[in-house]
Parts: sequence; structure tokens; C-alpha cells
Amino acid sequence: MKSEKRYSGVVVPMMTPFTPQHTIDEAAVQKLVNHLISGKAHPFILGTTGEAASISRHQRTTLVTAAVKANSGRALVYAGVSGNSLQDAVEEGKTYHGLGADVLVSTMPGYYPVVPKQMLRYFTALADALPCPLVLYNIPATTHLSIPLDVVEQLSAHHNIVGFKDSEKGVERISTATALWKHREDFSYLLGWALQSRSALEQGADGIVPSSGNLAPAVYRKIYDGVRTGDTVAAAQAQQKADQISEMYQKDRILSQSLAAFKAMLATYELCGPDVLPPLYRLPAAEEQKLMQEVRAVFGDLNNINRI
Repeated sequence: MKSEKRYSGVVVPMMTPFTPQHTIDEAAVQKLVNHLISGKAHPFILGTTGEAASISRHQRTTLVTAAVKANSGRALVYAGVSGNSLQDAVEEGKTYHGLGADVLVSTMPGYYPVVPKQMLRYFTALADALPCPLVLYNIPATTHLSIPLDVVEQLSAHHNIVGFKDSEKGVERISTATALWKHREDFSYLLGWALQSRSALEQGADGIVPSSGNLAPAVYRKIYDGVRTGDTVAAAQAQQKADQISEMYQKDRILSQSLAAFKAMLATYELCGPDVLPPLYRLPAAEEQKLMQEVRAVFGDLNNINRI
């Protein structure tokens, strides 16, 4: 078993709980953070799953404050600083670190098409200016940019860049990435493609970043622990259950619809409410109610969902 890096394990891109008035539901933040930590996962706030792009700056600060308070030093808190303004990313990063976030996570600004040299310059400038570690985040589904692995490799030499969270699909890309970084003690590779969690970990990935972990963090931890200890049967069983959960809200839905559907699933177990921020909208009432009934019928109570 290889040694465990600081930035590793199960890092869950936490859904952001909102009140019906579209403010941060701080009580639900406490509940959801506790749920993630009970499943031995680290919370990653202000990511794609957390609707970060739709949250106002003031409400983002409220969320970070609430999440850090709820965490109370029990796990690492990852906080997103993605956006189209370098200055804003730096200012928010300093603020979030001051509030207690342990590590920051950033995508490449997605408004303009850019070439690899521009990516290098941007992330170098960001890392130079931030007061704490930075994880690079690649998600072409939303930024419409793919960060080449050779660009990440160059950036991995920066003292303040500690990891890479990749949500781009491609099995060959996983193989290349794990080969590059699995033996690096100072740099972590985290996969954000939940369906390939077990495969990536078996190849040497340091961690996984599954959205479905909001509901079932212990299932993904079972995948992680199973691979690390050589319990391939347990890891395979956990991956199968994780895939079943993901399919329930993702099948035949685009990302914005699937996030609303997944929030309805969390609401079924009172982990948070079903409210989302525009341009996302709740599912039609009949569809939402049907999904909530289905998840209970298939998985039972919350303890059963997280049991293998």
C-alpha cells in the first residue's frame, strides 16, 4: 500500500443548500458537512455541483464561513475560486483562506478561447498570488476548455500548486495522468469522473471527487479503502452501488437538470432543501415527487444507502 498524500481520499463537491428565498441555508450546511465527514470525506465547497457560478460574492462568503464552522477542523476544506477575473479569484482566495479554507480549487476562465501558454501564465499568476495551496480543476463540460496534461505537468513544479482535479472523460487520459503523478509525493491527482473511480484508484490516482458522494460518501470511501487494502470485491460492489445512485438522477438529463434532480434526492433525506439558483430550476412538481418516491423505494433509508 502506497503512502497516503495530504490531498487524497474522497473529496465531495458539496451541493450548496439554499432557502426558498435563495440565501444560504446555514443549518443545512451544518447537516450536510456532518454527513460528508461521517462518511470519511472532505467537503469541497463552491464547485460545479455547488452551483458556485450562480452564487453572489456575499453568499459565497456566508457559505465558506458556515462550512468551515461546521467542519471544525475535522477534515480538509476545499473551496473553489473559479471565475473569469483573476483579480476576483485572488481576492476571494485570500478571503476564504482567512476564513479557514485549507486549499483552493480553480478552473481556467472559460469565456475566451486560450492556448496552452496562456493557461500556464494564468495559473502561475494565480498560484503566485494565493496565500495557500491551489488545486487545478479541469472540466470542459462547463469551461469548454481542456487543460492539456503536459501543461499540468509543467505547473506541478510550482511550489503552491499541489494537485489536479480532472473531470474530463477519457480512459487513456486517466492512464497517462496516473503514470505521471502516482509516485509524486508533492502532487496529487484527483479524478472527477465518478464512474471511473475504482479504475482510476487501481491505476494509482490519489483521490476521487464524486458528486454522488453528497448522498453516499461512505460508498465512495468503501471504493477508496477497498482499492488501498486490496479488497477488490468490496471496491467493485461499492462502485456498482455508486453507479446505480448516479444513474437515478443523471440518466436522460443534462447537467443543469441532473443537479436539480439530485437536490431533490438529498431533500428526500432532509440533507438539504430542493431549491436551486437560476439558471437552474427545480424539477416539475410531479417529476420531483416521483423521483423522491423512487429513491426511497430503491435504496431505503439513508443508512442503507451508505451501507455495502
